[in-house]
Amino acid sequence: MKKLTKVLFLLLVFAIILTGCEADISVPGEEGQDIITADEALKIIKDEDVVVVDAQKSGDYKDQHLEGAVNIARNDITTFGPYPNMLASASKVEGSLGENGISNDTKVIIYDDNNNMDAARLWWTMLVFGHDTENMKVVSGGLNALQKEKADFTSGESEVEAVEYNAAEKDESLIATKEEVLAQANNPSEDTVILDVRTAEEVNEGIIPGAVHINYVDNNDDNGEYYPVSYIQRYYPDNEVTPDKTVIMYCQTSIRAAQTFLALHNAGYRDLKIYDGAWIEWSADSSTPKAMPSGAPAEPSQQDAS
Repeated sequence: MKKLTKVLFLLLVFAIILTGCEADISVPGEEGQDIITADEALKIIKDEDVVVVDAQKSGDYKDQHLEGAVNIARNDITTFGPYPNMLASASKVEGSLGENGISNDTKVIIYDDNNNMDAARLWWTMLVFGHDTENMKVVSGGLNALQKEKADFTSGESEVEAVEYNAAEKDESLIATKEEVLAQANNPSEDTVILDVRTAEEVNEGIIPGAVHINYVDNNDDNGEYYPVSYIQRYYPDNEVTPDKTVIMYCQTSIRAAQTFLALHNAGYRDLKIYDGAWIEWSADSSTPKAMPSGAPAEPSQQDAS
């Protein structure tokens, strides 16, 4: 009888743990709408009228890209001043999109070969200038995932008919200024969290005071594909990044932050901002406070990664 009771107790504990791991987190937005698998991407490309965007560097694009894909590289949507890789002007973005056959109502599928960061940066840029999220998707795992699905690749350049793209007014709610970050660092609000997505080596050189550190690559599994929504929804709240807060994220020059922005947006988070000046702007200003990191991100349950 005692042995049976012990077995029943262990089964009950296991059930509680299992239920806890699978419990839904309350999020304000739709889930799983922004990131698609390579298999899903290829089916959409076959059945629908879409523009596929390869976000590799131009030289890498010419060497190898998905058949029919156009190329919009990082330099096409960013500017070099006042700090590297900051959001380009509306006119430059309009030109980069329109020249590649993308109009305001075009459905776009984006991939890269760089841990999903450049595809996410283009996605975020288009979001800032008003493109409908229903009409833009990022391929999880990018080029490698498409190769695994036996997609057809080619080299050289693709010919495309230019169209007109009219950018909406820049959505400032998606962008955090240095002054906004400074206000949070000096007088922290419980409703806001600063998120540093750089590597441990980088943050060991300094971090914005009060920032939580979660390396952007922690959003990816071993195959370089984004973890599922259930994983993201457990991992980030376990590390103080909850969907009821304003999340201001940054990296070195603002590119990797977009990869995390997309992971959280896809998981239903909505009050998200990128500090576009990033650490390079922050560290260049001798008047801004700097701190050393403390602790480490909590490890998510392995079950949530499945």
